Amino acid sequence: DMAKIVLSDAPQRFAVAGFSMGGYIALEMLRQAPERITRLALLDTTARDDTKVKARARIDAIDACEKGQFADVIQGMIPILLHPDHQKTPLTDFVLKMAARVGSDAFVRRHQAMQSRKDSRKLISSCDISVRAICGRQDAMCSLEEHEEIADLARYGRLSIIEECGHMTILERPHAATALLRDWLIYD
Repeated sequence: DMAKIVLSDAPQRFAVAGFSMGGYIALEMLRQAPERITRLALLDTTARDDTKVKARARIDAIDACEKGQFADVIQGMIPILLHPDHQKTPLTDFVLKMAARVGSDAFVRRHQAMQSRKDSRKLISSCDISVRAICGRQDAMCSLEEHEEIADLARYGRLSIIEECGHMTILERPHAATALLRDWLIYD
């Protein structure tokens, strides 16, 4: 449904970049309207559906939120979201405030939506567009291997790694992420 909403307001043909859950939405947009997407950038995401471990963690996070433990869930995610050098810095406070603005109800709805996503590896391998996989080398949520897989599966795939960076590349290393996205738009 999120992909349908974006597609309803998007131009007839366009490039799309998706970060984390946005990558799942971008992949679903490609599934629904492959003829409209001219190139794809996937940042800190995966083409796979949840592993059993990730599925269990998602269920546990939803359960904790439903028990009123949203703040604890988000605090517990900081080591997964941020490179160790960026923890206990103002960036941590920024991420916590951002999560608080989203709130527990929206967090739960997002995780429920992510539970139902499809594996997109065949989709990526069948597309004829440029696909850029961008990730922080120390992304603890979506591994470097998952990004390598995306780049390897795509006919016109390319991998870009941001050093000393965790899952939140666009916040941890915004200049590097922006430079890579410019390169993707212009040269891929």
